[in-house]
Amino acid sequence: MKSNARSVFGGSYTARLVLFGSGLIAVAIAVAILFAPAAFYADYGIDVTGDATLANELKAPAGALLVAGLVIFAGAFRWKLAVVSLTTAAVVYLSYGLSRVTSIAIDGVPHSGMVNAAGVELVIGAICLLTLLQVRQINTN
Repeated sequence: MKSNARSVFGGSYTARLVLFGSGLIAVAIAVAILFAPAAFYADYGIDVTGDATLANELKAPAGALLVAGLVIFAGAFRWKLAVVSLTTAAVVYLSYGLSRVTSIAIDGVPHSGMVNAAGVELVIGAICLLTLLQVRQINTN
């Protein structure tokens, strides 16, 4: 990042807000899946109670999501991490959303909550990508 990144990012509450919100969402979802998967997935009609294999399969990516969420969240407070955090956020949210869209195309339409999640993930991912492009453009000028 060039030397003017601090002044640009330090003065931009938009990037900080995007990172704070998207990081907080990722961390909250990951924690819910890791520590209360039955409650989290019940809203989607998925019963993980008593199925250790399913719980294990769902918790593994939640650990990665937690780490990614912490990296994203950290960028809201450390300007040097802004580009890395925004890149992580865009990749995580867009990959989740696009994977869900792929699944819908291949497997059919799931519970409406999953379809809504895909939409939210794509919107958050797009916002993160646009914010990243804005921060990078300002930092290269």
